[in-house]
Amino acid sequence: MESLSRHTDYGNVPFDESIALANPLEQFAQWLKQAEAEEVFEPNAMVASTIDPDGAVSSRTVLLKGLDATGFEFVTNYTSRKGKALLANPSISLLFPWYGLKRQVIVYGEAQPTVSSVSDLYWQRRPKGAQLASAASDQSAPIASRDLLDEQLAALEAQYPGDALVPRPEHWGGFRVLPHAIEFWQGRSMRFHDRIRYDLVDNQWQISRLQP
Repeated sequence: MESLSRHTDYGNVPFDESIALANPLEQFAQWLKQAEAEEVFEPNAMVASTIDPDGAVSSRTVLLKGLDATGFEFVTNYTSRKGKALLANPSISLLFPWYGLKRQVIVYGEAQPTVSSVSDLYWQRRPKGAQLASAASDQSAPIASRDLLDEQLAALEAQYPGDALVPRPEHWGGFRVLPHAIEFWQGRSMRFHDRIRYDLVDNQWQISRLQP
């Protein structure tokens, strides 16, 4: 088997307890802003991992749509694989892979469906084409061909022509992730990386260092 190992030097930019902010969501917002400034491709892209009702773990990339001092939000089809998984078991991890910055952030928490008004707001912000695509797709369900999928989209385009508003499907909406732990990873030389972890204990964030 051909070896795919590459010995890349990760640089010597430190991240330690002396510069870490007290609140990890504020620290995350700072790193996200830096990723945007460095023009990282899709800086809000995150790998969401969930647990299926049968116990299997599944992962996929989704986009972060909302962030505040208490949690992260994204949108999906509630009948999709991840939607069904989270409605049965709210445990979730989110991984932000900012390779260009030699950084990653992992969020561990529980996901809750957002209230209808929040889901409505996210739906209204979507371009009409994205609304039609979301409404036309029974996400994660098998389909015989791309042609049939295109036909479903064309039917909705005919149903809502021009400036006609596309209503939000009941099965589409947001999830809010409430974190109980967040780990910040900064690449360092010799693979001797910095790992700073925040844990929520009695409603207070505690900071610790993990060995690389």
